[in-house]
Amino acid sequence: MIQRLRNKFIAISTAALVIVLITIIGSMVSVSSIHAHREANDILTLLSQHNGQLSTKNANEAAKKRLGSRFNREELFQYRYFSANISKDGKSIKIDNSHILTVSPDAIADLTKTVQQRERTRGIIRYQGTSYAYKMVKKKNGQIGIVFLDQSMIFKNTHDLMLSGIILGIISLILFEFVLIMSSKRAIKPVIEAEQRQKEFITNAGHELKTPLSIISANTELEEMMNGESEWTQSNKQQVQRLTHLINLMISLAKLDERPELQLQEIDPATEVQKAIDNFKAVIAQSNHQLKYQLQPGLKLKADPNYYYELISILLDNANKYCDPNGTIFVDVSADKHGKNVLLKVGNSYAEGKNVDYNKFFERFYRNDTSHNNEKRSGFGIGLSIAQNLVKNFKGSLSVDWKDGTIYFTASFKSLK
Repeated sequence: MIQRLRNKFIAISTAALVIVLITIIGSMVSVSSIHAHREANDILTLLSQHNGQLSTKNANEAAKKRLGSRFNREELFQYRYFSANISKDGKSIKIDNSHILTVSPDAIADLTKTVQQRERTRGIIRYQGTSYAYKMVKKKNGQIGIVFLDQSMIFKNTHDLMLSGIILGIISLILFEFVLIMSSKRAIKPVIEAEQRQKEFITNAGHELKTPLSIISANTELEEMMNGESEWTQSNKQQVQRLTHLINLMISLAKLDERPELQLQEIDPATEVQKAIDNFKAVIAQSNHQLKYQLQPGLKLKADPNYYYELISILLDNANKYCDPNGTIFVDVSADKHGKNVLLKVGNSYAEGKNVDYNKFFERFYRNDTSHNNEKRSGFGIGLSIAQNLVKNFKGSLSVDWKDGTIYFTASFKSLK
């Protein structure tokens, strides 16, 4: 239990840090990317408006107005770009590659033809591993001008920021994980101590309570031997049995997370369920309930036979206790439709269960009859909590649903066959 709690603490803390890192790094990269796209768009617009040039006086004035505080005349010379002007009849192409060295005139001509074939007037085109943003405009003289801008320098800061963020995030995560592992035991120590004290108190109090109950039981039996059985002595014995059962349940609940004796092995669920049903038939009949069951043979799952029998007994006892008067209890063992899981279903008639929050049924000491005045349904709200923990120990899941006046508890286990 301690190791599980420690692992959960580390997992939650790590997940929180990952979310924070992703949010911070993602936000920084997103803002940088937005600025880079805006810069590329602004430069492309300036190039298309000034015949593929940024060094002219008019281009400088336009850049100053468009870029505002971002304008720096010297920085205009850092951009790598080229342009092509296509004649009105489309037969000749005038190329300007004076601001780039890595793209030849022939390559520019090929890129120009490729862009012409596209329906979009602006977009991205790749050449030798480099992405170029382009913009195509139709001029007043009928010519078509296409400008290309190398985006690698513009987006370099964004890429560097993202890479640095990832590296720093990984380093931070590793260091944080190391600190967590070293300090997690100390961090959850108060919780562990409180849990252990609670378990010790329940166990010790349970054993202490058994002594006076044994004395009361013995005195009641002696009273019956001397004066005969009466409704008072019978009531005393029933209450002693209830208290003894409650004490045993509380002690079992306190030790749920400490089951080193669990011996998981291959079992036949139908056989184990049949044993439990045989033992409960008389109790169910005495409660004036009907029992219907269907057990599919040949299924296999991995569980501890003793605790699996305890699981079935808890579900049957709960079904019998909370079944409607003259109602029906249903038990079914079968494989799911894919054959990957073995399902144990235990249900009972429960007409009032339409608008009930079934998730609370697994909470410790929860009872749906909050008045606690229903003697027939004299439960303590512990059994289903024990059942859920047993199913978890078998690497399974326990769920509950209600349909057509019947409540079903379904335990699902991985099939071995």
